[in-house]
Amino acid sequence: MAGKGRSGAAGDLARGRDAFARRAWKDAHALLSAADEQAGLDPPDLACLAIACFLTGHDAACEATLTRAFQGFLAKGETVQAARTAFWLAFMLGHVGDFAQASGWTSRATRLLDEGRHDCVERGYLLMPGAVQCMVEGNIAAAQERFAQAAAVGDRFGDADLASLARQGQGRMLIRSGEWARGTALLDEAMVAVTAGEVSSAVAGTIYCSVISACFERYDVRRAQEWTEALSRYCAAQPDLVPYRGECLVHRVEIKLLHGEWADALHEAQQACAQLAQVQGSRTGSAHYLIAELNRLRGRAAEAEQSYRLASEAGRMPQPGLALLWLAQGRRDAARAALSRVVEETREPRTRLRTLAAYVEVLMACLERAERVERASGDVAEARRAADEIAAIAERLDTPFVHAIAAQATGRVCLAEGNARAALAALRRASTIWREIDVPYEIGRVHLQIGLACRDLGDVDGGRLELETARRLFAQLGASNDLERVEGLLREPVGGMSSSNGLTAREVEVLRLIASGKTNRRIATELRISEKTVARHVSNIFTKLDVSSRAAATAYAFQHKLVPTSAPGGATAGKPGEPT
Repeated sequence: MAGKGRSGAAGDLARGRDAFARRAWKDAHALLSAADEQAGLDPPDLACLAIACFLTGHDAACEATLTRAFQGFLAKGETVQAARTAFWLAFMLGHVGDFAQASGWTSRATRLLDEGRHDCVERGYLLMPGAVQCMVEGNIAAAQERFAQAAAVGDRFGDADLASLARQGQGRMLIRSGEWARGTALLDEAMVAVTAGEVSSAVAGTIYCSVISACFERYDVRRAQEWTEALSRYCAAQPDLVPYRGECLVHRVEIKLLHGEWADALHEAQQACAQLAQVQGSRTGSAHYLIAELNRLRGRAAEAEQSYRLASEAGRMPQPGLALLWLAQGRRDAARAALSRVVEETREPRTRLRTLAAYVEVLMACLERAERVERASGDVAEARRAADEIAAIAERLDTPFVHAIAAQATGRVCLAEGNARAALAALRRASTIWREIDVPYEIGRVHLQIGLACRDLGDVDGGRLELETARRLFAQLGASNDLERVEGLLREPVGGMSSSNGLTAREVEVLRLIASGKTNRRIATELRISEKTVARHVSNIFTKLDVSSRAAATAYAFQHKLVPTSAPGGATAGKPGEPT
């Protein structure tokens, strides 16, 4: 029986090695495990089994098998191989966030190499865990230096795995330091080595996910999409892969959400949750958050709220999406308070950018319902500060996506300030960029704002055309809340003016109040807008009517029957000289 067992083990071992070479990871795992149970594997085969364990999601077995391989190499006096195995232990442990044990294995391997005075590529590998630790702790300069040293060692020994792994780390640190061009070039160089098949599968997946994450940190949507598609092809060619498939799907969901493929995005986000939960449940937060966002955009409030809660439980902050859900539910003050707090607490640029953009949206909605002119004026000023900061972030990150967010926020604030021409210019810039990078939901939102700007400038027909474009896009996407809003705007009468005067509905309101003898301050209080906005409207009215005084504007209003013959409340329009 023992001889038969050894014979069976030899067959399993041969088939397992072949499966490993073919990247058939499940078969490699099963066959090498069977051979190990029957006769025990030598350290090199144990190292292969450990990698198969890692790539099929058996993390505990991976750690145990690598530990045995390390001990086996050490027992045979193969110190360098033992040190490399220790690196893989540190690498795998770091992958699941166990940095203390990773540090211990790195220290042990370094001591072994020092005692043997070995000058080998493994010294470069052992720089990597420390570099990652520095990166996690925010010590960007130290991390960058260690990654650069490791890349140099990889180049010296001609080791593509180490050189590519270190180079992507160095690129990410350069990007975080603001050296976009150099950092991006290094990321692309590392990815070329991956797509050319020059690196092993354990390293390739890590590089893919890291590079794509770096692209999203900068909102480099075009590059993120290109590498996400490459990662998808990579995973499709190796269907047994587990560690990267869930993260791959999360990145695909983000791209599909942006491009308006919401049904597919929701399905893949649910798949990502299931796959990530199998081996790394703490990383499901991003997938749950994307599910929440897709449900929010489609008007499914209960489902969205539940997914935001699950995201929070998994360690992913539910803002700013949850605040935007509250806004859609009419809970403006709750949304405003939440985002005001998050803006104060958040410093990471990517999260801060999204939060500030949502904060502008919430402030604009609060402005519509402000009960006091002081509150309205404060909301506009706060929105202006947020929009200006978004513009500053856009200058630093310098990608089309961020410039579009900045232009859109600026346009919305200009519109609230009563400067429709400046708003229109900014919104047109945003529209151009959104179209170039194909983000249909944002195209619809910017068309809605352009429509409002056109109305304020007296171009009623042009404004309607813009709103109808927004309605079509929202209907195609299934963005129910936005669709309801734009349909309400299209039903809203914009009349109350003669076709010759070109005044907007709001300007007609202001003109009527001027004609009733009210000051700018009184008009601001009655309309719940700021005095600055009233002054802008008054200036626009004078320009459109070609008049130079409140008395002349009042006369025009009565001549064209824009006001009743007596002002509201019994006042007559005989006080054009009242101070403003």
